[in-house]
Amino acid sequence: MAEMIISFPGGSRVDAEYGSFTIKTDQPPSSSAPTPFSLFLASMGTCAGIYVLGFCQQRGLPTDNIRIVQRMDRDPLSGLYKNIELEIQVPPDFPKKYHASLVRSAELCAVKKHLENPPKFDVHTTVVS
Repeated sequence: MAEMIISFPGGSRVDAEYGSFTIKTDQPPSSSAPTPFSLFLASMGTCAGIYVLGFCQQRGLPTDNIRIVQRMDRDPLSGLYKNIELEIQVPPDFPKKYHASLVRSAELCAVKKHLENPPKFDVHTTVVS
């Protein structure tokens, strides 16, 4: 079982230690790091980007002028996002035969798959000394 340690270093900061990384988050108005929700949103696009990058690298395709634009459509009543669009922008000289394959690669994203099949949450307290 993987483990991540969440700590409270002060102010409105909340950090997560995972392996050798510390992922820092903060809340407005004096944010010194992204909010947790911003990281969550960014994880979708960057995860898709990892798969697009891998696809291109495996085929020796340049990625200099490729980018993913992520658009989020929020439901005004609930405040929740109801649609996430990932637009993979490629330069004019990018081989057309790979366009659909880029989309299929991006859809392999583990973050997307976890949203489609969410895990069960078990939140509880434990007394430690």
